Amino acid sequence: MKKILEINDLKMIAKKNLPKMFYDYVDSGSYTESTYRDNENDFNKIKIRQRVGRDISSSKLEKTILGKKYKLPFGFSPCGMGGMLYPDGEILVAKACEENNIPYILSTMSICSIEQVAKETNNPFWFQLYVMKDKNFVENIIKRASDAKCYALVLTLDLPILAQRHKDIRNELSAPPRLTLNNILQIIQKPKWCFKMLSTSNRSFGNILGHVKGVDDLSSIVKWTDGQFDAGLSWDYVKWIRRLWKGPLILKGILDEGDVKIANNLDIQGIIISNHGGRQLDGTLSSIMALKNLKNKVNSNIEIFFDGGVRSGKDIVKALSLGAKGIFMGRPYLYGLGAFGQKGVEKVIEILIKELNTTLLLAGETDVNNLDQDNLY
Repeated sequence: MKKILEINDLKMIAKKNLPKMFYDYVDSGSYTESTYRDNENDFNKIKIRQRVGRDISSSKLEKTILGKKYKLPFGFSPCGMGGMLYPDGEILVAKACEENNIPYILSTMSICSIEQVAKETNNPFWFQLYVMKDKNFVENIIKRASDAKCYALVLTLDLPILAQRHKDIRNELSAPPRLTLNNILQIIQKPKWCFKMLSTSNRSFGNILGHVKGVDDLSSIVKWTDGQFDAGLSWDYVKWIRRLWKGPLILKGILDEGDVKIANNLDIQGIIISNHGGRQLDGTLSSIMALKNLKNKVNSNIEIFFDGGVRSGKDIVKALSLGAKGIFMGRPYLYGLGAFGQKGVEKVIEILIKELNTTLLLAGETDVNNLDQDNLY
């Protein structure tokens, strides 16, 4: 892996390794994908202040998030289908995060279940919850997360309905893949991926399969999931979840000042400024521009987290300087997972640490906790 120098190198390897449907699932946004592109491109509008003549012989990257000390100021976002990129993918990601002491948020739509990930790890991970119409399922999965000692619950608010992702429809995406001519042609072109996937029985949505009455195969999972996203989502739902969950509660998908004002009055511990990776409302604000707008609007007792468009250590420095307490990302670690499994995820962390540390020091700072607006032009 000596010639792998940046996240994009892993992205290219993942593209070679994966069936098109699964690579496209990662590398895509909704509709025109304008917000997906803006999430990355808008980072280039923000410039880091260069300072010289300072002692930068040492550095500190540790961060306390939600009262817990982590080795680094970043973690990995909830992403569905990780286990279709590499066998037992979510377990491997959780192990890499545990070894590096960074937070990992397991998705409701993961291939490996909460229980499977908890069995293979020791440090508590976080769990992400989608708003579902089936309240029994919601109550049960929150209990499962609690039983698994998940540290925090991340409630996603920006998916009351599912925005169209053209690539997924054209690829007839599902987990496991349906045996259509298009899918068969994609899969047989990636024999190494096929052989790897034969090593695991985890090929569908582990948090759902066997935990919902009547949902026990691919067709029933698809039918159940399609009818579950709740267009009637309101702030009362958050209050209901708060009564069910006793640990830290974070709201994911906040972009607007009006929503921040409402969130400020709720019993929550954090918000994640995010547009779902450009996979929901196409044409909305990039996450980094939303962070600029909202950084001074959030109550001091609520921690601000950031997600969207991070591809390098310098992006982490910029988001921290704009007021984020912790930085989350999804696609970089999925590229690493699709490229080399757990070793690829660990390589992503290694690359980000080096880029983050170098950028921090060349900006004349030695502690990520001291970064603020003054570090930007």
